[in-house]
Amino acid sequence: MRKLVGDLEALGMRVLAEDSGLRLERPVDLYDAEFVSEQVSRAFPGLRIECLDECTSTSTVLAERARAGAAHGTVLACEHQSDGRGRRGNDWFSAVGGGITFSVLWRFARGAGVLTGLSLAVAVGAAKALESLGAREVGVKWPNDLLCGTGKLGGILVETAGDAAGPVAAVVGVGVNYRLDGAARERIARPVTDIATCCGEMPSRSVALAKLVSHVASSLEGFSREGFAAFRLAWLERHAWQGRRVVLSQADRSVAEGRVVGIADDGALELASERGIQRFHSGELSLRLG
Repeated sequence: MRKLVGDLEALGMRVLAEDSGLRLERPVDLYDAEFVSEQVSRAFPGLRIECLDECTSTSTVLAERARAGAAHGTVLACEHQSDGRGRRGNDWFSAVGGGITFSVLWRFARGAGVLTGLSLAVAVGAAKALESLGAREVGVKWPNDLLCGTGKLGGILVETAGDAAGPVAAVVGVGVNYRLDGAARERIARPVTDIATCCGEMPSRSVALAKLVSHVASSLEGFSREGFAAFRLAWLERHAWQGRRVVLSQADRSVAEGRVVGIADDGALELASERGIQRFHSGELSLRLG
């Protein structure tokens, strides 16, 4: 019994002891795979979604399948990732039932050079999905974060493989916090928030997953036709750090400091500094204090 409790708590589920026995602190809302598949197929007939009980990372598994010839539009969702990944090798943690994680395989005929801004376009799609679920004040932060208020609500990881001139296979990973308890927030150890906090009425995880997958697929389809320029205004409307003074770092080294003035048609960050307007395609932003 002790081992079972330990295994459950390792998955992020808190077990309470009562006179009548043991129980989970709250019920776990697992995916209804049939419902999700039906909803996604109705919105995008070409998508094929599979819900796994457990895997290392949906992006890792899907990248392996992509190399083996998996079809364009393959989607993997997972109840529990044992080795979830964010950008720059950071861990992405979510307890069973506490997060929504999935990855989409999207094949582009063009090369990787024209895919700049892809993560930003996906962020617009994810933000629209969350707004349709009732989330208020959803914001985006360059280059890949979803915010609600001052807390991080989700993130996007885009990994590509292929020839410089094309074709390219992109594995687009999306992670969104669904319901975080105190232990999960303490483990993440940075300002975070979740759908439970941001939505007036709590949607089921199955509904939220289906909405997110469908809206992200819509963004991928639009990006394939028009690039990031078609998403720029929608992204700026949700830009949480517009006009803020920031420090931009690359490889853990500060390379620029200034005021965020916008985003270019190719997704480059535009920063007003002592050197004038500078453009950056990669880096990490932090708010300048003082």
